[in-house]
Amino acid sequence: MKKTTVYNLPVIIEKDEDGFYVAECPVFSGCYTQGKTYEEAVRNTREVIELCLEEAKHNLAYRAKIDLGATSSDKFLGVTNIPVRVTF
Repeated sequence: MKKTTVYNLPVIIEKDEDGFYVAECPVFSGCYTQGKTYEEAVRNTREVIELCLEEAKHNLAYRAKIDLGATSSDKFLGVTNIPVRVTF
């Protein structure tokens, strides 16, 4: 019987200049998607992560590039905005 483990994967979501939410899961190479809303981007991210996991089942070279140890919630601290005064 195979063991199933649940990981909290880091996902970076940004809003682009056209108003779309662009998402990336840096644990997987090429794991990018987007959505018209934040919620859609999250749903699409879950789908693309599932596709990456499916690829990893069959492609040992791809699986070797995945570092699930880097997904620990104590390593991901968060994203914030920092106000910076800029004078040119």
